[in-house]
Amino acid sequence: MEIEEFRRLGHEVVDWIADYRARTSRGELPVMSRVTPGDTRAAFPAAPPAEPQSLDAALDELTRVIVPGCTHWQDPRFFAYFPSNSSLAAVLGDFLSTGLAQLGLNWQASPALTELEELTTDWLRQMLGLSGAWSGVIQDTASTATLVALICARERTTDYAAARGGLQASERPLVVYASSQSHSSVEKAALLAGFGRENLRVVAVDDRFGMSAEALRRAVAADKAAGRLPCAVVATIGSTATTAVDPLEEIAGVTRAQGLWLHVDAAMAGSAMILPECRPLWQGIEAADSLVLNPHKWLGASFDCSTYFVRDPQHLVRVMSTNPSYLRTAADAKVRNFRDWGIPLGRRFRALKLWLLIREQGVQGLQRRLRRDLEHARWLAAQIDSTPGWQRLAPVPFQTVCLRHVPPGLQGEALDTHTLGWVRRINESGRAYLTPAMLGEHWMVRVSFGVEATEHEHVAALWRQMRDEAERGGPAVR
Repeated sequence: MEIEEFRRLGHEVVDWIADYRARTSRGELPVMSRVTPGDTRAAFPAAPPAEPQSLDAALDELTRVIVPGCTHWQDPRFFAYFPSNSSLAAVLGDFLSTGLAQLGLNWQASPALTELEELTTDWLRQMLGLSGAWSGVIQDTASTATLVALICARERTTDYAAARGGLQASERPLVVYASSQSHSSVEKAALLAGFGRENLRVVAVDDRFGMSAEALRRAVAADKAAGRLPCAVVATIGSTATTAVDPLEEIAGVTRAQGLWLHVDAAMAGSAMILPECRPLWQGIEAADSLVLNPHKWLGASFDCSTYFVRDPQHLVRVMSTNPSYLRTAADAKVRNFRDWGIPLGRRFRALKLWLLIREQGVQGLQRRLRRDLEHARWLAAQIDSTPGWQRLAPVPFQTVCLRHVPPGLQGEALDTHTLGWVRRINESGRAYLTPAMLGEHWMVRVSFGVEATEHEHVAALWRQMRDEAERGGPAVR
């Protein structure tokens, strides 16, 4: 493609994105995609084009074929999963990252890539109220960061056994601890890091769904008595199902006493810590060894941008470093080479989108938006608490409300059918999108706030629709 052709098409792409965002903010599209499996693929030729094609028709195909196959995460009526904001400032950062086409193999390959990543992660550290003992790096997702954390924990506990016989040479099996509310990526990371499913302990939770420090203490003691070697604890701030908060200070008391690695998964809720009033929820964070939070969720930095903080970067580098001759430079002793801070060798210029987001909105602008979302959650929780037939099933420390509608006399499987039925009707209406989830043995509904465009009018409209669909009584209720 010639430069001038790129310029022309580039302007059209920006205009198309701006129009798309305007349509989603006005709620002109059904929030959840209505296509059936195979629809999008069937709309295109099965074989690739043999000859070059003009891209002029591509934007039309985006509108006709691609958009109907998209669920619109930036729609103000999107209340599913967790927020995955993509602020327009961050979109520009992604454009620039791709346009500059930098590949961060080492500092010398792109000094600006490395140093802007150092700067933006340190800005974020300050915004979160973390001490200067922490150093940050941008990973792709929290799943990767948790895997890196457990590998680092494994190597510290075994005195760098990977350089010798690895886990196969270990005399005692290493054990990882997490609660039943932890993210599925914790189990996956434990498996990939070689611990084995039999050595992953699911620790009991309290009535607020946070990990019981006493149950953790007992589990560690039992494993030591059985000849196993406790290694790491993964604590959660803002669990996936209920946004539960593990008691970090109490857990840290156990990990300090036993010499265990403490990793904190704050993927979604960690962004709330830019609010000083939320920081008591992770009291004890300074005793952790590693921490992950995702600015590409609630904060708005566009996927993928997951920040991983460690207190001992030298240990991280020792575990993760590779030093092939073709990547060695005279600057190595004076700079950070982020290839040694994670799994991939190369890295994108992800810091650009975080940099532009923070500059465009400022700390106070980001704080105002998150406080607005917290107020949305508190308002809905108050409606649930004061309306007969509705139940709030968990505390609301952040921006997610867990609830259920319970008609008189309905329970068990019939109640589950009712719950899934009214959620399905809302989603199929196109006027909102919610996700059900299991809590214990039964289904509930999660209402997750955080989309940039969501205002009180959208929350009030959702509450009206929830009452209409749930209280009207479908066949399952009659």
